[in-house]
Amino acid sequence: MARAALQLGVRDLADLAKVSPTTITRLEAGEELKPRTVEAIQRALEEAGVVFVAENGEGPGVRLRKAMGS
Repeated sequence: MARAALQLGVRDLADLAKVSPTTITRLEAGEELKPRTVEAIQRALEEAGVVFVAENGEGPGVRLRKAMGS
């Protein structure tokens, strides 16, 4: 969901997170990855503008960070 919101392809996110495209595909398929790998992907998404929203009664989610001046 976060990757789609940023309009990034699998390879684009893999490059940002410094992991292989296969790793992104495995994550999106629900496979378990090493915590440091998940952290690298999350950090890359956050740096690209994604905000991860904690459980708030309707489940966790993501949104895009507001643009400056908005």
